[in-house]
Amino acid sequence: MPTGVAIRDPRGQLFDAAERVLLRDGPAALTSRAVTAEAGVAKGVLHRHFADFDAFLAELALDHVARIEAQAQALLAAAGTGTVAGNLAAALPGLFTPPVLALGRLVIARDELRTRLRAATGSRIPLLSESVALARRYLEAERDLGRIAPGADIPTLAPMLVSTAHLLFTDTDGPPPDAPALARVVSAALASASA
Repeated sequence: MPTGVAIRDPRGQLFDAAERVLLRDGPAALTSRAVTAEAGVAKGVLHRHFADFDAFLAELALDHVARIEAQAQALLAAAGTGTVAGNLAAALPGLFTPPVLALGRLVIARDELRTRLRAATGSRIPLLSESVALARRYLEAERDLGRIAPGADIPTLAPMLVSTAHLLFTDTDGPPPDAPALARVVSAALASASA
């Protein structure tokens, strides 16, 4: 890219490029050079907007954490409507998009990135912890509305639901789970918590 040419939304452009590299080539191929080449910008553009490459990766992951929080607000707004299982089954695919799954692998592979994200979020397992919190908050809201049994073990149920869905979405031998498969898993998990 020629010097002096303004770039619209350089952060977004770099984030999108990083996700493309990550999805296409995997975590090991994700370098600042690969990202800037994919974005079609000079390498200095990344360093002009981020202190270093790990800071860039942390911001990319935090962008997805913010998206999970937005999903949590939408799911909480659905409390008391539809069915509990249906609402959760509809929310789960948004938590396990291909970029989020790829970022999860990256967070596991890069100690410095994981350390930065833990400091920024307080999460033990960044991205997954926020997904568990989303499920927990929603189930608590439904319990408060009387749609989940008062004695339901929500601290166990939320991570169980999220980890089961995570396994379904990370199965690379087939397509992602469809809505009926998710509904069956969620319904089975919630069977003991029904009001």
